[in-house]
Amino acid sequence: MESLFHRQYVKIAFPPLNTWMRLPGNGGVLCALLVVLWVIGSSLAFGQGQTRSTPLETLEREFTDPLTTLPQVFLKDAFSPVNYGTEVQTNQVVGRAIIPRIPPNTLLPFVQLVRPTFSLVTLPTPGGGTRTDFGDIQLFDLAVLPWPRAETGLRFGLGPTFVFPTATSKFAGQGAWQAGPACAAVYTGIPRLLIGFLLQNPISFAYTSPDRPSQNTFAFQPAVLFSLWDGWVLAIRGCTWVYGWRRHSPSLLPLSLGVGRVMVRPGFPPLNFYVSGQWMAYHQNSPIASQWSVNFGVTIAFPQFRKGE
Repeated sequence: MESLFHRQYVKIAFPPLNTWMRLPGNGGVLCALLVVLWVIGSSLAFGQGQTRSTPLETLEREFTDPLTTLPQVFLKDAFSPVNYGTEVQTNQVVGRAIIPRIPPNTLLPFVQLVRPTFSLVTLPTPGGGTRTDFGDIQLFDLAVLPWPRAETGLRFGLGPTFVFPTATSKFAGQGAWQAGPACAAVYTGIPRLLIGFLLQNPISFAYTSPDRPSQNTFAFQPAVLFSLWDGWVLAIRGCTWVYGWRRHSPSLLPLSLGVGRVMVRPGFPPLNFYVSGQWMAYHQNSPIASQWSVNFGVTIAFPQFRKGE
């Protein structure tokens, strides 16, 4: 949900996909996603199973992989010069960390991934100006399943996701304590290519004030990366499609494409720089939404802290 500069305004749905959403419960949607991921990955990987990725390509993937065990810190600035519903320019600074717990350094017999996300948002005010506030804190804790075997290139993660109402103003957050399921899947069996997704569905159970609406949000983040040459990559990441299960929920469908560069220097931690453009392909029932934006990001990895492997 990082690409959404204002959680109160932005929750994404897909009205054109109503028939898809009629599958019995959220489980039908998840099963469909997993089947598509498996079919695409298996067909593309046919005849390529003996090809090995280079260390640089592996590092490139780990900067995008939602199930990576590489400890890292990520910073992104999303600037939206043009928005629907307002002439004010908006901005969002996102910071997150990936904290892996790898056996035997964990109480559980499998890899555990903890990822907190913090945000600082600049939003329009009713008077026509802007104000900058801290947003809600998001966190998920995924357990990477030990099957299927790593040789297949396909991995799954399951766990809870949380949203904490830490926003410093009512405009910058939803004012609701939320918890729900989260899952992720990644396929890396094809050289130079990564295909995956992260799915979260936080549901509100307590509120900071009586006028705060209840929340039940299905959020889907695609992740596709293709390694080019010398650390350069082409990627689809950072955009979030969200379906608000409650009636009259806002609907947004952003699309993004970016290019990045992974840099490895002796004596320094690996770095990943990237820039991407994002365009709002569809929106409905949203008072304010980004029409298009430019994202600048940097990720710093700390492989020396990856213990247990």
